Amino acid sequence: MIARILETKYPKPKNVITGIMLAVFLIASSTLVAAERTLTVYTYDSFTSEWGPGPILKKAFEAKCGDCEVNFVALDNSAGILNRVQLEGEKSKADVVLGLDTNLMALAEDTGLLAESGVDTKDLALPIDWESNVFVPVDYGYFAFVYDTETLKNPPTSLQALIDAPDDLKIIIQDPRTSTPGLGLLLWMKSVYGDKADEAWKKLNKKVLTVTKGWSEAYFSLFLNGEAPMVLSYTTSPGYHMAIDKTEKYQAAAFDEGHYLQVEVAALLKQSENKELGQEFLQFILDKEFQKAIPLTNVMYPSVDIGDELPPEFNRLVNPSSTLLFTPEEVRDNRKSWVQEWLETSN
Repeated sequence: MIARILETKYPKPKNVITGIMLAVFLIASSTLVAAERTLTVYTYDSFTSEWGPGPILKKAFEAKCGDCEVNFVALDNSAGILNRVQLEGEKSKADVVLGLDTNLMALAEDTGLLAESGVDTKDLALPIDWESNVFVPVDYGYFAFVYDTETLKNPPTSLQALIDAPDDLKIIIQDPRTSTPGLGLLLWMKSVYGDKADEAWKKLNKKVLTVTKGWSEAYFSLFLNGEAPMVLSYTTSPGYHMAIDKTEKYQAAAFDEGHYLQVEVAALLKQSENKELGQEFLQFILDKEFQKAIPLTNVMYPSVDIGDELPPEFNRLVNPSSTLLFTPEEVRDNRKSWVQEWLETSN
């Protein structure tokens, strides 16, 4: 009765009810918009580390897009990224994958999960022509053996010289099944020795101190602690030491046969509900604003010309006499048999 009197004395105006409903709608709508503007990127852990390019890319892109958020999901390595999206399939939460490379491109395309990037790649500055309309190059580098100049005064000048070196010259390499550089060495050996790669492996394995699962363990935990005078890495590694550590102690050995190339790439997933934002993100990767951070955060060459922004130390690095590279399809079709060949020679 009291409620009825109050309702009669103080009737609720229609515009109040309408206002409440509108407020509820706006709150719900803003929540949906926020969710749609969250870009999930699968990448590898060192990319998202505090010293990696991830934090710089995230901050710069979020400032550019205004109302979006970049959510990095860090995985172990490039193979782990591909395995994750394959496992999740069309239900994957990822919008973009970043960290695959030329060796995994064909395998990734075969999944049918990737979309065309929609990115203009005409201004790339790569040592090879780029024809893919799916993958966007993030950076590139060459595999090399980095050595301690204080321990090894006369490093090998070719892959053959390393193979023929005395067995007491010890090197640290990575497993091609779990490591990008490890696979790079496998392809490097195959590109130089072809059908005779197994014989070359048998001789090289006598110099191998240990085979690690990943690059970090080989380089930081073992090589920099003096466990061996040479380690499988990149021609760009000395650039970081010279620019940041202010030392020329670590250098890459230039090999007469040439060095094997790695191009790191990013791609958009078909099932993404944020395709437009994903394309904006892929295009931003090629912006000079981001690319100038690559040399001293990811310790690779930028995929576009950044002019004077390239650290001067990078102009003093090994310049390969030739670029070695299998097509993504050749790697896809032969990878398993080549890994098996390496396993058989390692026993």
